[in-house]
Amino acid sequence: MRDLHVLRREIFPFAIRVCMNPLLFLFVFTYIMPHMNNASISPVAGVAGSGFGTVLLPGLMAVAIMFSGIAAVALPLAQEFGITREIDDRVMCPLPTAAVAIEKICFSAIQSIIAAVIVFPLAYYIPSTHVQAHVSSWPFLIAVMVLSSLTAGALGLTIGTSVKPQQIGLIFGVVVMPITFLGCVYYPWAALTHIRWLQYAVLVNPIVYMSEGLRASLTPELKHMNEIGILVMLTFFLVLLTRLGILGFRRRVIG
Repeated sequence: MRDLHVLRREIFPFAIRVCMNPLLFLFVFTYIMPHMNNASISPVAGVAGSGFGTVLLPGLMAVAIMFSGIAAVALPLAQEFGITREIDDRVMCPLPTAAVAIEKICFSAIQSIIAAVIVFPLAYYIPSTHVQAHVSSWPFLIAVMVLSSLTAGALGLTIGTSVKPQQIGLIFGVVVMPITFLGCVYYPWAALTHIRWLQYAVLVNPIVYMSEGLRASLTPELKHMNEIGILVMLTFFLVLLTRLGILGFRRRVIG
């Protein structure tokens, strides 16, 4: 309830943080560049053309889920473990220590789902060419959204309990940005067929399954991974990262 109260008071900064990156990316690549007909001025215009908005829609929603999940857990933990020591008050509540960590994951999942919902109208209406998107299966979409949001929160917990508070900014440059650009956000996983080694290497990246799951749900006409495989891998990463995050949380609290 406390976290919800804080989020309600800071809903405007939260919306700005979520919207800014996808808004600028969509505006440049799906609105400005399609209007630049001169290839010498914009050699990327042909690539970021008519169907690029359709490819981007699920990918940017996955990015919003990932960034919101990490930011909602890792950044507050850096302050609570470092400056404010607020974590001491939280772990004194009459609950197991692991329950405090799980609450952080669940609360970040709520923020991630809100972030994805906010991004959807941006990606749908900003591109100059209408995005071809429709829900192929509501149960599958809901399952992907829930698993992706919880996995993002679990990753945030793992990061927040594994690094020193003063190094949290470095993690975004070393970990978060690479997994985003190599997370099949701006291209389908099937498009990596001609770079076979990379196609297999990115399978260790959880955001790949978030992007592909949303792509299978919202743009099923595009090539995507097997739906059962997506759910299995999202569940695997959720269990693994939650386990690592809880172990790290206990270690930091006791230490």
